Amino acid sequence: MNLPAVTATLDIYIAEINRFPILTAEEEFNLALQWKKENKMEAAEKLVVSNLRFVVKIAHEYKNYRFKLVDLIQEGNIGLMHAVKKFDPYKGYRLIS
Repeated sequence: MNLPAVTATLDIYIAEINRFPILTAEEEFNLALQWKKENKMEAAEKLVVSNLRFVVKIAHEYKNYRFKLVDLIQEGNIGLMHAVKKFDPYKGYRLIS
């Protein structure tokens, strides 16, 4: 069951995260270096917020497993923060891959 307030809130959340630009590979690499070398929290935050729409996309793929979409998104966001923490830009991969 989707409660109207939750659905409206989720729609607002999705609209808000879609305002953040997707990073280029170079921007992602530079932000990851700032986070790893200089411990700049702003860089980590940009890495997270620029990838939130991918969390929502993946969460939609699992909503048929009878989990609430908002719960899947919350868990995905935690996973994204963990991924940013462990991300090694020198390996040549993008954060979301």
